[in-house]
Amino acid sequence: MTSTARQAAMEHGERSPGRWLALGVLVLAVLLVAVDATVLGLATPFLSEDLKPSGTQLLWIGDVYSFVIAGLLVSMGSLGDRIGRKKLLLSGAVAFGAVSVLNAYATSPEMMILARALLGVAGATLMPSTLALIRNIFHDPKERSVAVGIWGAAASAGAAVGPLVGGILLNHFWWGTVFLINLPVMAVLVLVGIKLLPESRDPNPGPWDLLSVALSLVGMVAVVYAVKEAAVHGFRWDIAAAAVVGVAALFWFARRQLTLESPLLDMRLFHHRGFSGAVLADLLTILGLAGLVFFLSQFLQLVQMRTPLGAGLIELPAAVGAVGTGLVAGVIARKASVRIAVSGGLAAVAVALAACTALDASTPALPLCLALFVGGAGAGLAFTVTADVILSSVPKEQAGAASAVSETAYELGSALGIALLGSVVTGIYRGFTVPEGVPAQTVSAARDSLGGAVEAVKDLPGTQGAALLKSAQDSFTSGFETAAAVAAAVLFATAVAAWFMLKGQRLEEGLEH
Repeated sequence: MTSTARQAAMEHGERSPGRWLALGVLVLAVLLVAVDATVLGLATPFLSEDLKPSGTQLLWIGDVYSFVIAGLLVSMGSLGDRIGRKKLLLSGAVAFGAVSVLNAYATSPEMMILARALLGVAGATLMPSTLALIRNIFHDPKERSVAVGIWGAAASAGAAVGPLVGGILLNHFWWGTVFLINLPVMAVLVLVGIKLLPESRDPNPGPWDLLSVALSLVGMVAVVYAVKEAAVHGFRWDIAAAAVVGVAALFWFARRQLTLESPLLDMRLFHHRGFSGAVLADLLTILGLAGLVFFLSQFLQLVQMRTPLGAGLIELPAAVGAVGTGLVAGVIARKASVRIAVSGGLAAVAVALAACTALDASTPALPLCLALFVGGAGAGLAFTVTADVILSSVPKEQAGAASAVSETAYELGSALGIALLGSVVTGIYRGFTVPEGVPAQTVSAARDSLGGAVEAVKDLPGTQGAALLKSAQDSFTSGFETAAAVAAAVLFATAVAAWFMLKGQRLEEGLEH
């Protein structure tokens, strides 16, 4: 079947024979973006040793990728609706591969932050395109639920497999290889995607409003920056100014969308209670998870002193749980209900986070694996059903914009999670007790980050170094446990909110053939 004939068949709701192979290409893209978001966690101690970033720079390296993606997703989703989702996906894939090389060979913290930001620009083109193409490839709602389940499983599995992949690479190579693995995957994605993916776009898209693009980017980045800096440093005039600029830009963006004939984001989508409930669930769930996952890898390596591979293997059950529930999420939501599936999944994540409040340096691997399995299963179930609800709530012409809202919630939650929960961990960590006689320069390096403390104690006498490291590790663990308690409370509250907001929400049934 020619690409024109395949597109015509899909416009009439027919089942494209290559639709599952096309899904495989989309899964490759989402898998890679998800892996890239978490693989850095394991590389952080090595990166800290090599680039010597400050504690604030380390947080920026961790979350600027998500900041930029969150700021650009709506714009890129809307751009895909206009120029074609396949074209945007494949162009973004090439850019993602090229910028990965810049990340791998960064020589300073500032260069690394810039490289991660550029990777975020490329990543923003991939995620909304994948989910929007699924909406246009799979017209049967039951098939679409399976496809979204596979997509969600790939996203969840990628996030959880990232540490394992990173662990294997870091056991044998330098930290830059966690970015270079993107290149062969992107090459396969582009070469196969050119042949298999159908093009889809909004037939009457209207112009792409550049002012709206700028407002969404400035608003998102400024607001998240203000939250992050206020959590670390308290309120200052410059932080307050950033918050005002961000809120004003987002308010202007929302007002402008209501006046445009062809808005970047149709604000009327939020009038649908199911759509709004699903977006809120995504945002708060990932907020609770992201910051914790970012620091979990450091806890496993720098407190429990496990190898990168050992830490990755402990985090693997989260991927197993996410894949398992993601694949059957549509069935569970139809047999029980959407709100049971989503609220139950969120509650499971909250239970897993609550279990993390009991961790210490001597906690064995088995309870850690069990908690991560439960959390992964809950996240896979909730994310997959909410993605299906979001896609089912809009016409297929707006699939890119709706998918971008879903992904924006995910990435914004990730950025806020790392910023807020990371600030809790960092704030408590810096209060550790310093043994007498430790030079001020060593204390300053140790207070920057736990990775800095591990490096700093190498220059101290044995007993003094061991005492300083133990104090730093205990303080980090205390901060980690507090962040876990906050995240668990957020997730329990989100489960309750989702129960009410998703009342009466159902997934579409299958088409008759």
